[in-house]
Amino acid sequence: MTVWLLIGGMAVLTAMIKAAGPVLLGGRELPAKAMGVVALMPPVLLTALVVTSTLSDGRRITVDASVVGVAAGALLLWRRCPLVIAVLVAAGVTALVRALA
Repeated sequence: MTVWLLIGGMAVLTAMIKAAGPVLLGGRELPAKAMGVVALMPPVLLTALVVTSTLSDGRRITVDASVVGVAAGALLLWRRCPLVIAVLVAAGVTALVRALA
């Protein structure tokens, strides 16, 4: 439950930061450095969600077959493979590792 509260809090914080920008700046443009930080917030939040759900069993960090599957999918996405293929391969690799274990 704590993890979901943390994720929800981070989502709200990200939305508040994005909403505060136009209010505080009054129509002016943000500096390029600040825009880079704002642009990276959603991917970082998504990464935190994936890592938390992959490595956590609710109470502690575990490494199991799903970690291998996520790594396989991430590798394919890094190599510019289509998302559908990466998801299918990740599921297959996870199933194969579970079958072998």
